[in-house]
Amino acid sequence: MIKKLRSTILRVLSFTVGNFLVFLFPRKAKELSEKGMTLVMKNSLSISERLMRDAIMKKVEGKADNDTLANLHQNFWKNQGNAFFSSTDDNFNSHFLPNCSYILDLLKEELSSEPEAFTTFVEIGTGKGNVLNYLSSKFPEINRFVGIDLSEDQISSNRDKFSNNIKLEFVASDAVKWVEKNGKPNTVFLTAGGVLEYFTEEQLNDFLKQINNLGKSYFVAMEPNGLDHDFGLNPNSQLYGHERSFSHNYSKLFKNAGFTIWHMSHKDWNEQYIQCLVGAKS
Repeated sequence: MIKKLRSTILRVLSFTVGNFLVFLFPRKAKELSEKGMTLVMKNSLSISERLMRDAIMKKVEGKADNDTLANLHQNFWKNQGNAFFSSTDDNFNSHFLPNCSYILDLLKEELSSEPEAFTTFVEIGTGKGNVLNYLSSKFPEINRFVGIDLSEDQISSNRDKFSNNIKLEFVASDAVKWVEKNGKPNTVFLTAGGVLEYFTEEQLNDFLKQINNLGKSYFVAMEPNGLDHDFGLNPNSQLYGHERSFSHNYSKLFKNAGFTIWHMSHKDWNEQYIQCLVGAKS
């Protein structure tokens, strides 16, 4: 009881101090917002900046201003994505291959029964590009693999790193805008490790409908869901975790957009979320 009371007092005190700092230093608060505050990387923010960050995020959440929250997420990945990926461990070998790659075997079976060949594979939020490179060897019958990411620096790094693989294209862009301009039927879309969680429910609903309207397409999504998200009690999207990203009801959203679900599974991961793996086709 005493421990819980202390924790509550500390949270209130931190929020109060953070708000006061935002009031005193509005230029710094604006700079933090424009740079993005989704994740706090080691030594990236001072103590005062962390307090301001938490106060800003909490105030936005309190207003239920999901569009502003999504914009903060987008700013982070656009401006700090390269730094984040450079600081992380090799998630491709430690997480993706042992825990998620099985869905690609199921995808191969699905595609093998299609009467028309699929010509393009698009990874949204390609990060370091390791998954896209793996996909090009996993699906040799597909000739074009496009990796989209908001970070121009990361895209530039990927182009250098995978310059010998002529099947790969790396594009610095907002995925919605890219699909609007370049989307075609007979395309497989994929997210690996948390990308759609930074879309609001409305944004994601519109985006999935946009892809469905292209014509024949597949979508493989590997995304987190908050452990406390009970779809029976709340079938809509809700915030979760320190990042305050969105836990989405992917089955509902894909079906609402006109897709058919051909695979759905979940894996326990950590104290904040489980991993949802969904396969859908239009």
